[in-house]
Amino acid sequence: MLAPADDVLAWGESLDHLLLCQTGQLVFKDFLRTEYSEENLLFWLACEDYVKITSETDMKVAANRIYTEFVQVDAPRQINIDCATRKEIRENLSQPGPKCFVRAQRLIYGLMENDCYPRFLKSEIYITLLGKASTAMRAT
Repeated sequence: MLAPADDVLAWGESLDHLLLCQTGQLVFKDFLRTEYSEENLLFWLACEDYVKITSETDMKVAANRIYTEFVQVDAPRQINIDCATRKEIRENLSQPGPKCFVRAQRLIYGLMENDCYPRFLKSEIYITLLGKASTAMRAT
């Protein structure tokens, strides 16, 4: 078993519980890869790291990397956001601050919570782990 049974059970309670757990992130990423939508989680995680940056120079470099990898049209891992949000980010790149990606991150979180996460809970990956967790809980 990759994760403690309590963690696996908690993943079914909310997307937040899943994302707070390192193993949960890995399992969710594997699931998203099968659905060709792992860019959503990767973008969300990049934004989580981005807001922890304190150096202006590092923030600018990271903002440009996130924009190039996820936000710009035809990016290698382009996320599904509206034109207004994409434009807002592009305009903020000259002076990126900690809130540069907040709107886009919220949109992607909502997409994961309402679309990807419910499918994850019904996936073979999660159901198998849940079965193992239930068996482990009964054995103790």
